Amino acid sequence: MSSILVTGASGFIGSHLVPRLRERGYEVFAATSRSGDVAEEDTWAGYPNAEVVIHLAGKAFVPASWEQPAAFIRSNLLGTVGALGYCVQRSARLVFVSSYLYGRPETLPIRESAPLLANNPYALSKKLAEEACGFFGASMGAEITILRPFNVYGAGQSDSFLVPSIIRQVRAGRQVRVKDLEPKRDYVYVDDVVRAIQAAACRRGESGVFNIGSGVSYSVEDLIRVVQRVMGTDIPVSSDGERRKDEVMDTVADITEARRHLGWEPEWTLEAGVRKMIEAMS
Repeated sequence: MSSILVTGASGFIGSHLVPRLRERGYEVFAATSRSGDVAEEDTWAGYPNAEVVIHLAGKAFVPASWEQPAAFIRSNLLGTVGALGYCVQRSARLVFVSSYLYGRPETLPIRESAPLLANNPYALSKKLAEEACGFFGASMGAEITILRPFNVYGAGQSDSFLVPSIIRQVRAGRQVRVKDLEPKRDYVYVDDVVRAIQAAACRRGESGVFNIGSGVSYSVEDLIRVVQRVMGTDIPVSSDGERRKDEVMDTVADITEARRHLGWEPEWTLEAGVRKMIEAMS
């Protein structure tokens, strides 16, 4: 493998991924929104040939998906169909970066074989995109690897997401206010996600679906505690007691398959990742 097309190259994950790929000597075409709308076929026709497509482009903020479900489905489903068509026409392999799709899990940790449940429009758009991947793989011979990252965080993430929002509030020094302290999530640092994508891009000969997470969950309250410990603060914490519609109370990724088939496992603890974020935000 020498040539890689990365969509969403200027986004949160893409901006970390593209430099790493280039450092390793790959020829990378970094496609951004300026390169065209991935939901349009003409955009894909204008991309150069590549051996591997890493498809990151799309909409990704769950609260916004409730307000714009059609826009999320258009971007995330049709964009993925465009990637699949490109791969079939040009004999390229696809690494599709999906999302957490398990809704309220029946058991923890969660395996890839667990039932899929779209509990918000964003998850629905990714679930539909995965179904398109399954169809193109079975009917057209497309070679596809699907990654399901759990809660990704890291330097450069928008303040609308939880971890950077808490860091900003702690830095302001008055109080930390959140909607709900109880939900627990499996937080995976962006550098670990980038390594998983690299491993999947190098993987040949078979398709698969892999959870990408830390294998550990932390509540919002735990997360605030970690941030305050790293920053050396002890400011007041308050909660609105507002639970989101269809809230999932705990998620833990079973990453056995990623270890076995991709040779990947997480390297960053939550505390180390938070520390790196704080340094980058200084």
